[in-house]
Amino acid sequence: MARRHDLVGLTVLAMLSVRASHPYELHRFIVDTHKDYVTGLPRSLYHAVERLAKEELIVPVETTREGRRPERTVYEITEEGRAELSVRLRRLLEQPEADRRAFTAAISLIGCLSSAQAKMALRTRAASLEGGIAGLVSHRQALADGGLPEVLALELECAQALQEAELAWVRGLIGRIDEGRLDWPGSVRSALLEQVLD
Repeated sequence: MARRHDLVGLTVLAMLSVRASHPYELHRFIVDTHKDYVTGLPRSLYHAVERLAKEELIVPVETTREGRRPERTVYEITEEGRAELSVRLRRLLEQPEADRRAFTAAISLIGCLSSAQAKMALRTRAASLEGGIAGLVSHRQALADGGLPEVLALELECAQALQEAELAWVRGLIGRIDEGRLDWPGSVRSALLEQVLD
């Protein structure tokens, strides 16, 4: 299994789930679509491709050369790679964490899941957020009951406000998916990515 927060690897798997590509093409897509959670380009991208190939989540399918340009190896995702992509995305969607980049990456690539998988993961996240908010409310009340001045617990108030805002957004997203107000990938995803990659 690859690293849990390998956001570059996650993005590579997601892009290759749409079509086979070579690393330069993937790099161009990441830059052109402002996937700012991907850092350390282009080195991190090439390392991710090497790791994923070693783990047999992607495989080379051809090597081409145009004129004087260097050889380019085209990779495609394996069935194990598709399963790993689904597991990683669902995990990042389900589990609230301090690292906001992980959630941003998962939301950016959510279309690689079926709408049913995405809704299930988002509902799990909503339940976790509800639990976290309840815990913060209780903690703040206990501190207030113990005589701690409110000004010394503002970070808890801020954390609660942020989680409440995220919960409202996640619930809204679930509603948009349920009501069919959000175009779900398939033909939409492929069309958009083909447009960017061509």
